Amino acid sequence: MSSEDNRRIRTAVIGFGTSGHYFHAPFIERSPEFELAAVVTSSTDRSAQVRNEYPNTEIIAGADELFARAREFDLVIVGSPPETHATLATETLASGLDVIVDKPFTTTSDEGRDLIAAARDAGRRLTVFQNRRRDGDFLTLKSLLQSGRLTGVSRFESRFEVYNPAPRHSWKTATRMTNGGGVLFDIGSHLIDQAIELFGPLEVSAAPYIELASRRKGAVAPDDAFVALRHATGTISHLWMNTLAAQVGPRYRVLTPTSGYTSWGLDPQEAQLKSGKRPGDVGFAEIAPQNYGVLGTDAVSEPVPTLAGDYAGYYEAVADWILRDGPAPVDPEDAVAVIALIERLHTVAVP
Repeated sequence: MSSEDNRRIRTAVIGFGTSGHYFHAPFIERSPEFELAAVVTSSTDRSAQVRNEYPNTEIIAGADELFARAREFDLVIVGSPPETHATLATETLASGLDVIVDKPFTTTSDEGRDLIAAARDAGRRLTVFQNRRRDGDFLTLKSLLQSGRLTGVSRFESRFEVYNPAPRHSWKTATRMTNGGGVLFDIGSHLIDQAIELFGPLEVSAAPYIELASRRKGAVAPDDAFVALRHATGTISHLWMNTLAAQVGPRYRVLTPTSGYTSWGLDPQEAQLKSGKRPGDVGFAEIAPQNYGVLGTDAVSEPVPTLAGDYAGYYEAVADWILRDGPAPVDPEDAVAVIALIERLHTVAVP
């Protein structure tokens, strides 16, 4: 921090698309330990959105100006397209600022390792925005595992499926796989991270399996993928990611020799944020009882209340990390491991 007396983290967000607009700005603005000091965007429309929603936040037209004024800030969030992450994060660190990088962390594992080295050399903090570690259904499943209500998991099934046959034009639909585009970078960086967070590192001698395809007409990067992984613990993870799923499967299905857990539907926080809800609003992040997951067998089962999602908790952890020397919310080495696996999967993909 710039001063012992200044306990608010002066934060600049690079980019005001989905990530900056919905996943970062609302939580920063709400926290008493942060100041949403600036948003970096050259878009006229997005500048107007910032002025309307955050009238006390400065709009900066480009990253060069931000870095030239580095002394006015403490933290930069890189929420721009993936191919820009490494360059912008490197410049942030060189400017003497701490940095949060959106997922996918980088487009290559070498870039990620270089960033970790740059942070170490600069004596600055570096972490990654893996917000899906704070989805309510993920927190619920993690609690079931930690409490022993689910033990000896043999198979973990995780799906992130939507039906979007005609997506609007955006960098996500226009970015090729080599620049961090496609479902494996976009959604797979979440699902792989979640699987490793729950069940530990992969079995070194077990080759991963992947099916990768582009289903939508005109798609420039894969929009449908299936990945199979074996963890060192023996658990097998099956991961589906699809943006053209006319019928979706369960979000999670977890099997043990004696029991199982199944849950449906996506965490509501993203949809709520896009509909205008804000952290702290009544019902935010909560799941209705009729949508709880089920634990047990087909013969005997019970509903398990889904914990409320907690994207706000990520920023509480960031504040603890910066202000009180707590642990990083996400170890960037974890993100490098995910990118390295994605690189490997791209080389062995079955069409």
